[in-house]
Amino acid sequence: MPALLESGIAAMAVRLLVHGLIALGLWLGLENTELTPDQRRATWVTIMVPFTLWMALAWGSAINGWFRPEVTSLPLLPMAIFLPLIIGASLLLSSKRVGEVLDAMPLTWLVALQLYRVFGSQWLVYWLHGAIPGIFGVPAGTGDVLTGLFAVPVAIALASGSAEARKTAMLWNIFGIADFVVAVTMGLITSPGPLQLIVPTGASIGSGIYPNVLTPAFVVPSSILLHAVSLRQLSRRGRTKAAVG
Repeated sequence: MPALLESGIAAMAVRLLVHGLIALGLWLGLENTELTPDQRRATWVTIMVPFTLWMALAWGSAINGWFRPEVTSLPLLPMAIFLPLIIGASLLLSSKRVGEVLDAMPLTWLVALQLYRVFGSQWLVYWLHGAIPGIFGVPAGTGDVLTGLFAVPVAIALASGSAEARKTAMLWNIFGIADFVVAVTMGLITSPGPLQLIVPTGASIGSGIYPNVLTPAFVVPSSILLHAVSLRQLSRRGRTKAAVG
């Protein structure tokens, strides 16, 4: 249903669901830590408030067309992708408190959560209908679908607690990040703007247009951060197992 996709309602429903699951998972993980109730609440607020404000800012910017290349000469879309990654990764991967939460949280949660990546099949649908070029739609859509489809079996394997399952989950995380690297690169160099290097035949991706712009402006960096946090959790759990063994 093209009209439904173009309205942004479908994207909003998926993102709100994922946002709610992240908030719930963080709270449940905090409950399994040895932190005091006040510390748990403070940690939850410290993470979820900036995360929610980030999503709201990206959404509002997209709806108002601020990411369109003709609106400003500033590379707002690349900034929306990379600045949150740099800031978020530096905080999430170094925070001792986040490490405590990851140690108390099942390995399966952060992996199974990215089942939502199957909705990246929209890029394949757009390509099949001639709405976007295949040079972007095929690799972006295929990588997303594969990442989402394998999220559940990888999570099930992790439940066994084996070292092989952890290695498989690490490879899955790396594949998921690599998919975004390819998609973002192809999106930036094929879309109108200062970074365009390839002018595709037919329609361009129109990466600055709502609602599709929400993918690079918010979904991509937030999902990469989920992958990064999952890799940190898997690494920490592996070192713990090795120390106990």
